[in-house]
Amino acid sequence: MQEKTFTITNETGIHARPATQLVNKAGQFSSDISLEYNGKSVNLKSIMGVMSLGVGKGSEVTVKIEGNDEEEAMEAVDQVIKEGLGE
Repeated sequence: MQEKTFTITNETGIHARPATQLVNKAGQFSSDISLEYNGKSVNLKSIMGVMSLGVGKGSEVTVKIEGNDEEEAMEAVDQVIKEGLGE
């Protein structure tokens, strides 16, 4: 299992466009991928789940990945977040 905590730095947090970037990237992998924020965990492949978290700028989120391609998936998610979630 891979686990990593990120600080969201883009001005608007994870709204529709950044959520779509994350969900699309997560959907490219077979591993189970979850996003945790404020005590709640959602499937990172679910746009509604990700948006329901209401993650704002400066928030810390944790990504957990388990499966056959977990290392590649974490690298890809890490890159999307570090590049500003498409903003």
